[in-house]
Amino acid sequence: MYVKDHMTANPITITADTPLSKALEIMGKNHFHRLPVVDANHKLIGLITEGLVNDASGKNATSLSIYELNYLLSRTQAKDIMIRDVHTISPMVFLEEAAQVMLENAVNVLPVVDEENHVVGIITEKDIFLTFVDLMGLKRQGTRFVMLIDDKPGVFAQVTKLFAQENANVENIAVYHTDRGSEVVVKATGEVAVDKMTKILQDAGFNITNVVQTTAEGKTVVWLK
Repeated sequence: MYVKDHMTANPITITADTPLSKALEIMGKNHFHRLPVVDANHKLIGLITEGLVNDASGKNATSLSIYELNYLLSRTQAKDIMIRDVHTISPMVFLEEAAQVMLENAVNVLPVVDEENHVVGIITEKDIFLTFVDLMGLKRQGTRFVMLIDDKPGVFAQVTKLFAQENANVENIAVYHTDRGSEVVVKATGEVAVDKMTKILQDAGFNITNVVQTTAEGKTVVWLK
């Protein structure tokens, strides 16, 4: 999963001399909260956020009238408040690296730049959340089986073989480790009945902890909890 496949490509940008009133108008119209600031060559030089604008104008704690506030916003430019030391990411790195950069630097947005620092995209924590949901197949039709497994070679292959033998297509799969032990999550589709597949897995010695079926309409039915 590359950043380039999940970012917003060719995002709206502003220049350093853009008034804050215009920046707020752009953000409000397009329902987002950050804008990369670029130079004449479309190279990244800064970043402004809705929060920065509100803080700079004193919008949340000011005694200024709406007219005075609008005047202040029209006279202040992006270069006056923008973040200049911006954390960025390449479009060709894996998505988890972008998530790690966000975590390490306590930021929730990364401009995506090429080798010459041109802005080619922007990625936010929301994009990563959406990717995680898609990766797990949460809303797609199928049945999710969660099972505890022994953490040893060959177990993973055994699980997938059981689904293949029933002509069930494994569409999403994940392995993670908790205090409960190693756990596998499998999202599968096919004609095999849920209760039959559950019994097959249990008969093979797997501890099934959760089974949830998602219909074509996106509704969920809990078979085992």
